[in-house]
Order: sequence, then structure tokens, then C-alpha cells
Amino acid sequence: MAKMNKYKSKAPDENGIIHWTNEEHKIWSELITRQLQCIKGKACDEYLEGLDKLNLPHDRIPQLSELNSVLKATTGWQVTPVPALIDFDEFFRLLANKQFPVATFIRSRDEFDYLQEPDIFHEIFGHCAMLTNTDFAEFTHKYGQLGYAAEKKDRAYLARIYWFTIEFGLMQSDKGLKIYGGGVLSSPGETQYVYSTTPDIKPMNVLDVLRTPYRIDIMQPVYFTISSIHDLFEISKMNIMALVAQAKSLGLYEPQFPAKEKLAS
Repeated sequence: MAKMNKYKSKAPDENGIIHWTNEEHKIWSELITRQLQCIKGKACDEYLEGLDKLNLPHDRIPQLSELNSVLKATTGWQVTPVPALIDFDEFFRLLANKQFPVATFIRSRDEFDYLQEPDIFHEIFGHCAMLTNTDFAEFTHKYGQLGYAAEKKDRAYLARIYWFTIEFGLMQSDKGLKIYGGGVLSSPGETQYVYSTTPDIKPMNVLDVLRTPYRIDIMQPVYFTISSIHDLFEISKMNIMALVAQAKSLGLYEPQFPAKEKLAS
């Protein structure tokens, strides 16, 4: 997680206010307007219910205090401003304390469609609505506690759970395939891609998830589906570390993507 980043997060002032430029507000407005159209008929009900509760502004970037008032009242969570990138230790510590990290910068126009770093649009539009759901919030909390207590060598396995649920999770519901993962919900390309015939979409199996490699810079070749958000709550009650030990013993599956090309030094 700790690497160079061209973006710099904005620090709140003494009153907790983050001062955004008119251009940054405009980028937010264009992003949210576009993505609300992209997720029509695709987002899960729990996400849409969360969006209604948050009542995100369309003409400006919301202040974190606006989100916190809703999250506190629904699930006891808060969002907290962080630098553009944080290490695993801080990431897990925050989640373990019901604090969702939000990098307080917004993408530039030259990366309007895609950026690898999670910006404030991704964090708020992609994730905060689901944090108003009690099952999802409890899963995220337990995940943070587990990760914070885990040894460094085990955190790479735990990262795959986060990736294939909170970031890229899908739900096979009675209304068809729906999205709950923030990495999909905040991406116009991925929102369409999951409904194509290209990706391999499998029922959730935690051991399989722990053994499945991923890359952050490509469309995902594989996704895992739950049948309801309550499935995440049930996963949070499992002996995950025993499954991590089993996954380490069995080894990783063969990646369903090409190796990343190394840059010439």
C-alpha cells in the first residue's frame, strides 16, 4: 500500500471543513451524475437504500461530517480523512475501530475514467452507502479486527477477502445479478463489464477466495457471488484464520490473467 502517489490529500481545517475548488466540485458532479446512470438496474437494494439515507449532493463534494451523521445513526461507523495511501496496519486499525478511511483528494480530468488510487469519489460513492447496512458494517468491522491482529504474512490472504467482497462483490439475488462491491459501483467500465460474457462468476467460497490471485490494474477475470448481504455476516462468524492456514497449505490457484510487465529500470 505504501508507494509513491501523485495525489495529495487535503487536510480539514480547524472546523473539520475540507476546502475544495470549483473544478473539484465540478468533477464530483460529473462523476456522480454519470455513475448514477450506470448503476441503474444493477446495484443491489441495500446499496440503493444506503444512497437514499446518505442523500449525497450532486453539485459539490460532501463534507465528511455530513456522512458521519448518517453513518453514526445507522451503524455506528464514521469516515476519517487519510493520506492518499496508507499501510495495512493503519488500514486494519481504522476498520477495527469502525472508521472507514477516505483519501481526501479527487481524481484529475486526465484520469476521469479510471485511476488505481482510491479517491474520495470511489470511497464515498462506492462504499459509504453499504456501510449503512448492519450486516455489511458488521462484516467490515470483524474483518478489520481480524486483519489488525493477523501476522503480516497472513494479511495478503485476508486482502483477497476484501477484494472479492467489499471491493468487487456481486450478489446473485432473486432479481438477478446485482452489485454491492464499491470497486464496481464506482466504475463505469466495470459496471458494464460484469454483465458481459467475459468474466468467470462463481458462487462464494471463502477458501477459494483466499487462494485466488488478483491484479488491481485490470478488469477482473473472476468474481464471487453471495445470495444476500446477510451472507457476509455469516462469513464474519467463520474461523477465517483456520481457512487462511488451509489456503497456505493448498497454495494459490493459477492466475487467470497475464503477469504484469516490469518497467525497465
